[in-house]
Amino acid sequence: MTTHQRSISDEEFGRVYEYDDTLVVAIDLADAEGEVAVDTVGETAIVVVEAADGTVTEREFELPGEARETTVNNGVLTVEVAK
Repeated sequence: MTTHQRSISDEEFGRVYEYDDTLVVAIDLADAEGEVAVDTVGETAIVVVEAADGTVTEREFELPGEARETTVNNGVLTVEVAK
């Protein structure tokens, strides 16, 4: 396994874990308070956060390939990408 840290956007940094046949992108969403929804389109991930007061924020970032699977657990978004 190889680990790379990279800028996801101007405000966010993530880590890319490289395995034999898979890349895993991990992004800390701890500052995202509310309901988190993630969608992927091709090599783009779209993260939508709906706060308790109804405010909705949306963030997009490029992935190093097409997403296979996404999960959000304890404020950490992970996206599995095929190599």
